[in-house]
Amino acid sequence: MHARLAVLFFILNTLAMGADAAPTASAPAASSSSAVAAPAPAASSASASAPAAAAAASATGARRGGGRGGAPMSDADKAEIAKLFDLPDFKSDSGEGDFQIKPPYANAPEQTPRDNVPKGKVTHFTMAAADSKYYPNTGLRGETPTRDVWVYVPSQYVPGTPAPFIVTHDAMGGRNDSQQLPTILDNLIADKRVPVMVAIMVNHGGGDGPGSERGLEYDTVSGKYAEFIENEVLPRVTKETGVTLTKDPNARATMGGSSGGAVAFSMAWFHPELYHRVITYSGTYVIQAPAPDYPHGAWEYPEHLVPNNPAKPLRIWMEVAQNDNSSTAPSSGFHNWVIANIRMAAALKAKGYHYQFVFAQGAGHVDTKVVGQTMAHAIEWAWKDYNPAAATANP
Repeated sequence: MHARLAVLFFILNTLAMGADAAPTASAPAASSSSAVAAPAPAASSASASAPAAAAAASATGARRGGGRGGAPMSDADKAEIAKLFDLPDFKSDSGEGDFQIKPPYANAPEQTPRDNVPKGKVTHFTMAAADSKYYPNTGLRGETPTRDVWVYVPSQYVPGTPAPFIVTHDAMGGRNDSQQLPTILDNLIADKRVPVMVAIMVNHGGGDGPGSERGLEYDTVSGKYAEFIENEVLPRVTKETGVTLTKDPNARATMGGSSGGAVAFSMAWFHPELYHRVITYSGTYVIQAPAPDYPHGAWEYPEHLVPNNPAKPLRIWMEVAQNDNSSTAPSSGFHNWVIANIRMAAALKAKGYHYQFVFAQGAGHVDTKVVGQTMAHAIEWAWKDYNPAAATANP
């Protein structure tokens, strides 16, 4: 009964919210406990000046819609966005901090298969909603009876050894048998730029935006989705592939775009004993799923949660685009993706997190070209401080 009431609250409090566009790249009740809870059954090469940048942001973002009810951005909002155009240009050796990239965008070389590189194996299987204790048949908009999962296992994996891994949402990098992430990992692993790692690419349960199954899973500010992955998806991965997955949070990463980015962060935030590494594209740190404890939804991360809590052992790579969702909406509506990510980066910086924030000029929401150019770098950066010896000691 409690679970049904929770779903009803989610629907009533989110039906009026603007939809979160699904990523363009190929691609739940709050839980603050550190333990995994058992579920209850059931464009230019030169930077623009600040004034010119503000005008450009306003003009190019207009097609994404302005503020709710047509409310305009404040001068302070415009100035906040304009500062992005003065960020230093990203370089391959850039460290922590805030950077910008500019068009034209091109796929990184790591996305091209190389003849002399060992190729991993991808296994596909489906999971039935009816079998889930976390997300059973909810009846929410767009819910599908099954979800697809793709698992990449590198050829260098030694059976029986605990494997580092990355979980991606919306099956980012592997959806519909895409070879984007498998190819990137083939090349990065061969070059010894990342550990020999498994990729678990999990699709959502259907629909998009508030009131949908995807919205429930991804936009809810809680640790529930991490618990679903831990207790239902990972055991199935081991069953289907024979891979032993590490328990070491420092050898686990999570990645997603849009609401998939929000849930990637939620997984690590609520369960840092499970995940230390996070990658987000156009993270939906906005008010998609308000709840009593989090009235502004994922906007609470930059607004209250990150600033008002001790820093957690996380390493975060994050991106937002000039023409991202609601890029001309006022911050007072808690629904501007650009401002949300600006403030998220600022909150992480203020608390001393290891993070890298990239602003993509002339790009859109989870822009396919930006993802193609940056995914390999994002993965390598997220794993930069990884110590295999420590992982072996704490499998």
